[in-house]
Amino acid sequence: MIVIGLTGGIASGKSTISEALAARGATIVDADKVGHEAYTHGSEGWQAVVDAFGQQIVAENGEIDRKALGAIVFGDPAQRERLQAIIWPVMKRMMARMLDEFRAAGRMVVVIEAAVLLEAGWQDLVDQIWVVTVPVAVAEQRLIARNGLTPEQAQARIAAQLSNEERTREATVVIDNSGTVAQAQAEVARRWDELVAAGSR
Repeated sequence: MIVIGLTGGIASGKSTISEALAARGATIVDADKVGHEAYTHGSEGWQAVVDAFGQQIVAENGEIDRKALGAIVFGDPAQRERLQAIIWPVMKRMMARMLDEFRAAGRMVVVIEAAVLLEAGWQDLVDQIWVVTVPVAVAEQRLIARNGLTPEQAQARIAAQLSNEERTREATVVIDNSGTVAQAQAEVARRWDELVAAGSR
C-alpha cells in the first residue's frame, strides 16, 4: 500500500486533486473530518481538550462548543499551539489506525488530505508528499471570490501559513493548480500512471 500525504495552502485546490485521485481508485482520508471526530463527546481528544480549557467550552449536549473554543484560541498563538499540541497527536493516532485497517483490507493507494500535514509532523504516516501550489495572487483572488474576504483578510490568511517554498522543500511531487480543472486532472493522471508503473516494477 502506498500512502500519499496531500497538502497545500489555503485555496490551492487540494480537494480538486483529491477528487481526481479518488476517481482513479485512491482511498481518501480527510484530515478535517478526522479532526471533527477527534472532538466527539467521550473521546480521548474531547477529554484532553476539556481538561485543558475547562467546562466553559462544553455545550449543553455535552459536545465541545467549537465557537467557544475558537474564541479562546483564535488570535492567541499560545492558546492555539496548546490546542494543537493536544489534538494533532490524537488525530495522528486515529489516522494510523485507519491506515492499519486499509492495509489489512488490501487497499492499494491511500491519500491523507491534510492542510497541516507538515506543521503537525505527520510526515512519517506517508510514503510520498504531494504539494498543491498556486501563486499567492491566485490564492488571494480565490479567497476573495469564494469566502467574501477583503484583500487584506485574504493576505493575512495566506501569510499565517507555510509558504509554497517551505512546503515544496518537503515534496515528492509538486502539482501547480493555477490553471484549469482539466489541466489539474491531466497532471494527476500523469502522476498516477507514474505511481502505478513504479508500484508494478
